[in-house]
Amino acid sequence: ALKNLAPLFKRALEIEAFNVDTDSKGKLNESCGAEHVQKSRQLPQGIDVSSSSSSSSFEGIPHCSLDGDADRIVFFLPEAKRANKMRLLDGDKIAALVTEVLRELFNVSGLLKGKGGDEELLLRVGVVQTAYANGASTTYLEQQLGKGSVLCAKTGVKHLHRVAHEQLDVGVYFEANGHGTVLFSKKALNALEAAKPASGTPAAIAVQRLRNFVLLINQAVGDALADMLVVVAALRLKGWTLLDWDSIYQDFPSRMLKAKVRDRTLVETTDAERKCVSPPSLQPAIDKLVAAAGKNARAFVRPSGTEDVVRIYAEAASQKGADELANKIKAEVARILA
Repeated sequence: ALKNLAPLFKRALEIEAFNVDTDSKGKLNESCGAEHVQKSRQLPQGIDVSSSSSSSSFEGIPHCSLDGDADRIVFFLPEAKRANKMRLLDGDKIAALVTEVLRELFNVSGLLKGKGGDEELLLRVGVVQTAYANGASTTYLEQQLGKGSVLCAKTGVKHLHRVAHEQLDVGVYFEANGHGTVLFSKKALNALEAAKPASGTPAAIAVQRLRNFVLLINQAVGDALADMLVVVAALRLKGWTLLDWDSIYQDFPSRMLKAKVRDRTLVETTDAERKCVSPPSLQPAIDKLVAAAGKNARAFVRPSGTEDVVRIYAEAASQKGADELANKIKAEVARILA
């Protein structure tokens, strides 16, 4: 699909495809899919900055990595001075960019507030995250949109989709691995269709751009090719490079671990998996460790949906702090569930 798509945009967008051999036998996404790049923080195979005749030029070229069935996408910038390293722009960063652009366009269009600039919003624009979204992204989005516009759902696209559909008129959701989309309610679509601002005005331009975004975005499912074009369009509207985009916030250091347990069903959670309610002694133990870990610290545990393990996520102001917090919680999980 990507090979067929690239020629259609050659006048506006030059696309060079790597790892698109569908004839040879091999493992799908092996060392190259979106999840590989997002989790390993390593360049996909076939991207070798050192082999380029002009590594400094190559370094500044935006890259993205899709998985085999093209429902996930992450962006990255290779760094020539650090072998196999890059700046990663994951699903959290995609959600922040897309939300910011759509919010700005709706503001200019005049469709967000009633006549006379009433404070009550006519359309609710927001983001749905999971507990795994980096805390820095949540803070950034709350500063841009207000706390009530950043929602949290249980892990899994089906949960994100449902919350966006039920609670927002324009709902942006992306998991960290780049799986996500934007949903527009009937109310939002009707408002765009009925809008008739004076021709040539900023409001008219904003309305037309919003209509174009609606046509481009695949609301039914995560669509990496559509999301790639949405990101490119958003960056061009902002006049941003990937470095500009990456600089909007810096992720807090984090660590994910898992602890083997005899029965994962003993662990029950609430508040979109951010709080543990069973065993009753586990959450107080986590809270105590988080409080001792200092600024920007947070953590949660949740039972795996596929294996007898408890998954642990921790953030802190430093990588050392995140590692220590995660390991201390892992020890508490082992002790309490022994």
